[in-house]
Amino acid sequence: MTMNPAKGRASLRRGRISAPGAEYFLTVCTDGRRVGLTTTEVGEAVMLELKAMDRDGTWILRCVGIMPDHIHVLAILGERLPLGRSIQRLKAKTSEGLRAERIDWERDFFDHRLRASDDALDVFLYIYLNPYRAHLARRMDRWPWFYCRPQDWEWFHSYLDQDRPPPEWLAG
Repeated sequence: MTMNPAKGRASLRRGRISAPGAEYFLTVCTDGRRVGLTTTEVGEAVMLELKAMDRDGTWILRCVGIMPDHIHVLAILGERLPLGRSIQRLKAKTSEGLRAERIDWERDFFDHRLRASDDALDVFLYIYLNPYRAHLARRMDRWPWFYCRPQDWEWFHSYLDQDRPPPEWLAG
């Protein structure tokens, strides 16, 4: 059986719902998973735009992790833009900085709408632990490309070991 990448991409959009007030776990990758998002200039530009979108009501940014070839975002969608347009804006506003590193955003993105029964802590942990589990940061190091809004940091950091991942989280 041959794979049709166009069909796979279309299936990402099938059933996608853009609901203001809903909480979304988003993943946006670079084209070809090319690395470069964690260079200082690119990482800062991406983080600045994510926070600007929080300030202007596009979404409420709860938590972000920038990895070399993708980003994870946990956000509550605002009423300003639908989900797809929000991601388009992020990509458009940051694409110039990416091109300086000879990378582009992948055409699509992955989204998961959290249900009322979903525990956001699982998503926070996934995003927070991603660079440690990928061996990009040692346990005693702070990953510089993690952001958590202050209201969430108040409760989330209580799960950590002096703002670092407990050793048992990284075992195995």
